[in-house]
Amino acid sequence: MTSRTSRTSTSRASASRNRRNRTSGPARAGQYLALLAYLVFLAFPFLWLISTSFKPARELGSLHPTWIPKDPTLANYRQAFDEQPLLEAAGNSLIAALSAAVVAVVIATPMAYVMARHRTLLARAATGWVVVSQAFPFVLVIIPLFLVLKNLHLINSLPGLIMVYVVWALPFALWMLVGYVRAVPPELEEAAAVDGASKLRTLVSVTAPLLAPGIVATALFAFITAWNEFFFALVLLKTPEKQTLPVVLTHFLGAEGAADLGPLAAAAFLATLPSLVVFAVIQKRITGGMLAGAVKS
Repeated sequence: MTSRTSRTSTSRASASRNRRNRTSGPARAGQYLALLAYLVFLAFPFLWLISTSFKPARELGSLHPTWIPKDPTLANYRQAFDEQPLLEAAGNSLIAALSAAVVAVVIATPMAYVMARHRTLLARAATGWVVVSQAFPFVLVIIPLFLVLKNLHLINSLPGLIMVYVVWALPFALWMLVGYVRAVPPELEEAAAVDGASKLRTLVSVTAPLLAPGIVATALFAFITAWNEFFFALVLLKTPEKQTLPVVLTHFLGAEGAADLGPLAAAAFLATLPSLVVFAVIQKRITGGMLAGAVKS
């Protein structure tokens, strides 16, 4: 009787799985189509940018543009490097973005741990500050910010710009890391304390490895945000040798808004490569860290 009942339940479960598989087939195909459409939507501007960067001037002015350049050329890249100091500007952007990402993560990580583990009035007030700070438009703070940096003699300097980027990225970085800290079970830290581990040893050996994917993701966000930032760099940096890459890209635009399209596309494509490379390298580490954290937990 028991074996017959188990066979019956097994057959019912199998039939139920088959029905779910049959019904989920069209839905899954629709999901794949939607994902493909979304990828095409995201990739279209980037692919068109690459195509434009290799087109000669006569194709750029054509009334019937094509995806693939008929006569591809590297003249746009040579002209872009001849007209503007792209390498120097890229170096400035790299210094500012890396410095801002490292400093923001170093400051935000202990703050996020305290806010996540200690639900005090001060922690709730800090969370409210994070939310409110994201609502202020940049135009409202640029004048007092300029005056503060002027008094500190940090106008037209990379350290001043890095300070602005850190303050700008810190609220969202803190908000991201609070979520990652709360996802780490406190029972792991309590078990380590029962085993005799000190608070510092627990944070280093237990909590930090599980937070590694979140720290890397937060640093990636801060880096890309600072790398692409334009408004603060335009206002705070005056001399050409200190300007960042987004500001230098505007030099390919004429006084009346006419764009030197070929060199601009070439320079813009080169400006996007570091973000893509950093994301491609760090993405594997994020995935590996998440899997390692899941095994440890």
